[in-house]
Amino acid sequence: MNVKPRDILNQIFPYKPGKPVGEVQRELGLENVIKLASNENNLGPSPKAIAAMREALAGVHEYPEGSGYYLVNAIAEKFGLAFDQIILGNGGNDLIELVVKTFAGPGDNVVSAHPSFIMYRIGAMIMDAEFRGIPLKDYRFDLPAIADAVDERTKVVFIANPNNPTGTIVTRAEVDDFLERVPDTVLVVLDEAYFDFVTAEDYPDALDYVKAGRPVMAMRSFSKNYGLAGLRLGWGAADAELAAAMHRIRQPFNANRLAQVAGVAALDDDEHLARSREMVAAGREQLYRGLDELGVKYVPSEANFVLVDLEREAAPVFEGLLTLGVVVRPMAGWGLPNALRVSVGKAEENDAFLRALATVLEK
Repeated sequence: MNVKPRDILNQIFPYKPGKPVGEVQRELGLENVIKLASNENNLGPSPKAIAAMREALAGVHEYPEGSGYYLVNAIAEKFGLAFDQIILGNGGNDLIELVVKTFAGPGDNVVSAHPSFIMYRIGAMIMDAEFRGIPLKDYRFDLPAIADAVDERTKVVFIANPNNPTGTIVTRAEVDDFLERVPDTVLVVLDEAYFDFVTAEDYPDALDYVKAGRPVMAMRSFSKNYGLAGLRLGWGAADAELAAAMHRIRQPFNANRLAQVAGVAALDDDEHLARSREMVAAGREQLYRGLDELGVKYVPSEANFVLVDLEREAAPVFEGLLTLGVVVRPMAGWGLPNALRVSVGKAEENDAFLRALATVLEK
C-alpha cells in the first residue's frame, strides 16, 4: 500500500490512558482496585446531572442542540459572560485543538511549559506549528522565560493554571506582568481545568481578563469537580470575535445531547460541588501527612492530585502499587521518571494508597 500519513505524525505519540479498572482486576485476580490515576471525582457525578440525563435518555435519537443554547446560556448567567463569548468543547482536548487550528499553522509557533498537559504540544504539531516547551522552574510555569520565548511568529501561549502534572499555580501579579510583556497579537490561553480546587488567595481568575477585553481565553472543565469526565464536556470564554472564529471550524454537535443536559444540571448542584471541594481539600492534607510520615517528597498542590517525588525510578514502585490494587500515574512520559501523580480520592482510598506505598517502599 502506498498511502502514507503526513511525516509530522511520526513525531507524535498518542496520549496513553491507563488500563480499564476492570481489566486490571481481571489480570491481577483482585476483587477491588482503587483508581487514583486520572484526576477524576471519586464521589461520582452530580446527582442532579444523573437525574437530568435519565429524563433526557428518551430523546437521544435527536441530534444535540447545535449551539448548546441552554448550556451556554446557563454558563453565561452563572459566570457573568455574554452568550457569544462562550464556546463548548468535547472536553478540553477539543478546545485546545480548536484554538491551534484557528490561530496557528506552518511557520508559526505555540509556547507553553514542559512538563505540562501533553495536548498543547500535540495540538501544535498537528498543524505543523513549532512547539516551544519552556522548562518549569521549581515545578511552576516560568512566565518570564516563556515571555522571552515569544517572538513575531508566536500565535498562542498555553498556561495551565493549576498545572498538570505538578498542581502548581502562577499568581495574578505574575500573569499581569506576563500580559504586559506579550504582544496583543498573541492569544494567551489560561487553562483552568482544576480551577475549582484552588484555595490560594493570589490566584488569577482568567474570566476577569476576558471581561476586561484582554487577548485571553479561559478554559474550564466539567470533568473534575462536576464529576462528568465520561461525558467529555468543557467550555472556553474569549472575546466574541475570537470565539466566532473558532466556531467556524468547530465540529457540529461537538457537545453531545446528554452532556449538555448534564452540564446545565451540574452547574446548579452547589451541594455536590461543595462536597467535592471539601473531599479534595481534606484529601490533600491527608496525603501530605502520610507522605511526610513516610519521608517521601511531594509538591504541594492546588489541584485534585499530588505529584510525588520518590527520588528514585518510579516505575518499580508503580508496578508494586498495581499488584496491591492501587492504580496511580507514572510520570516518565512527562519527563519525570522519579515521580508518580496521585489523584485525591475519598479518605479510605487515600489511606489505602498510603498503606500500599509503605508496603512497596519497605520491599
